[in-house]
Amino acid sequence: MDDLVTRTPRADARENRERILEAARAVFAAEGLGTPMRAIARRAEVGPATLYRHFPTKEALVTEAFAGQLRACRDIADEGLADPDAWRGLRVAIEKLFELHARDRGFTAAFMAAYPRAIDFAAERDRALRAITELTGRAKASGHLRRDFVPDDLLLVLMANNGIQAPSPKARVAASRRFAALAVQALRASPDAAPLPPAARLIP
Repeated sequence: MDDLVTRTPRADARENRERILEAARAVFAAEGLGTPMRAIARRAEVGPATLYRHFPTKEALVTEAFAGQLRACRDIADEGLADPDAWRGLRVAIEKLFELHARDRGFTAAFMAAYPRAIDFAAERDRALRAITELTGRAKASGHLRRDFVPDDLLLVLMANNGIQAPSPKARVAASRRFAALAVQALRASPDAAPLPPAARLIP
């Protein structure tokens, strides 16, 4: 019982912290970094005191929220590399990266503009590029990725995915999923006729 009593506040604190970060990512992506801290607290269903206890400044909150985005990208790359089927690992990584970026809605660009020195982004970028190079190299060696593919091609389609405009977050994600399927088929050495995800309505 004593162990339960001492552990419960820590568990509550972790849960509150995760709720705050989840709310911050959603609100910052939808409304921008100028969103007041009290709006984050309301979205997370915590009091202002709880919010400031975990994140004394907005920069601390935004930086940790962005760090979570970087961790998600790393996890996707690591998951792809861990898959014994190199092509499947690359395909799933592309699909998940596209959706992650579709939900980002400019949060990354806004963070880099507002806090350019908060995180060593160059190191994270280099790590991601190494993972992409290894993942695509394995897929090419398996014979499933087209032989003329270069890593910059993946960056190209990711940049195109970031440019998707849609009337709602739901439509943006749906369009991104369809675009990911198109990109995967274009990158495959022998394109198949797998059906595409449903088309999204991009013009209201």
